[in-house]
Formats: sequence, C-alpha cells, structure tokens
Amino acid sequence: MPHKTNLKQLIPPEEIRIVVERLAREVRIRYADKDPLLICVLKGSFMFFSDLVRLLKMPFEIDFLQVQCYGTGHAPQAEARIAMEPSHDISGRHVIVVEDIIDRGITALKIFEYLKGKDPASVALMTLLLREGSSVKPDFAGIKIHKGFVAGYGMDYKEHYRALPGIYVVEGL
Repeated sequence: MPHKTNLKQLIPPEEIRIVVERLAREVRIRYADKDPLLICVLKGSFMFFSDLVRLLKMPFEIDFLQVQCYGTGHAPQAEARIAMEPSHDISGRHVIVVEDIIDRGITALKIFEYLKGKDPASVALMTLLLREGSSVKPDFAGIKIHKGFVAGYGMDYKEHYRALPGIYVVEGL
C-alpha cells in the first residue's frame, strides 16, 4: 500500500453493476444488427470493460488502446499521447471506445481524432464516469460526478487502488 491516503466511497459496487447493465442494454439495442469493435482504453477501463462485454450477449470483437495523460502524478498533463495502438484494422467498422472517466476530455478527443483518421464506419464513445462540466458528450454515459480525484474499479491513484470494488474519492489532494 502506498503512503497513507484517505478514501471516501463515492459509488458502491451495487450501483456500478446496475449502471454497467444499463450500458450493455443500450449497446445491444443500438448495435443489434452490427458486429462492433469495442476498444478498451487501458489501464483504467479494464474492469469496467470486462464486466460490460460479459453482459453484451451479441456478436462483437475487442481490442485495446492505451493513452497517457497522467504519468505517475495526480495532475493531468496538457496533452494526451497514444502509447499503444489497437491491433485491428478499423476501416469500415463500427467502433465503441470504452473509457473509465471523461474529465476534461483531452484523452477522449485525442482518441476520437486518432480513430477517425483510420476510416471507421462510426465511432461511439462510452464512459463509466462523466465529470460535470466536461465539454465532451459521450454516446453512452454511466454516472455524472463532481470534483475530486477518483480511484477503484480499475482506476488508480499513483498505480494503486485499482482492485477496490467500488469507486472512491481520494481526499486531501
């Protein structure tokens, strides 16, 4: 465990489960006649992504993308960069990008710009958490949150707390 950090539960596991079920239903309805490619944005989205794809019960493929925006601190950098590209050819594909959180939108916009350059049929953005006031409007949104650095359910604070089943606010930052 890292240095002493105060965590306050923001979203319990039961609420996360209900939201993930709703988002899976929305994808099934919108993409019922398609074979979408779901792209997990690493590292923070892996738990959300895993729970989501198990609930889809429809044809789909998966891939991964990694974007670096935070480094090892808690203050985001001014720019995001693609650190790992998806392995699939997305040309002509219906793509759903699965994010853990949209905060300022810098990461989401970088991903959208990058993928649009690969000539997909469509690109949709899904996020579990949407920070109030974000300029990015995702196609699928889970829970709106206020200020505060969050960790748990795949998201980290200085590479710790990813395994927590709920989502917590890291207090004292």
